[in-house]
Amino acid sequence: MRLVLIGNGVAEVDISRSKPGRGAYLCPKKSCWELALRKNRLDYALRTKLHDDNRQVLFEYSHDLLEES
Repeated sequence: MRLVLIGNGVAEVDISRSKPGRGAYLCPKKSCWELALRKNRLDYALRTKLHDDNRQVLFEYSHDLLEES
């Protein structure tokens, strides 16, 4: 799944995978998202510092993803 930086410290899921801007890819598993958000790996990949409210939105999005089997 692609995430794209749309502003200073704001990232969103790019479902179409065609939005302009710096992007990062994450596997569609909940554990990947939680690790990337908790360890600031997404911040590193996007070369920014995500805002806390944006990080919370991405955490909530990850709750709908599948768990690893």
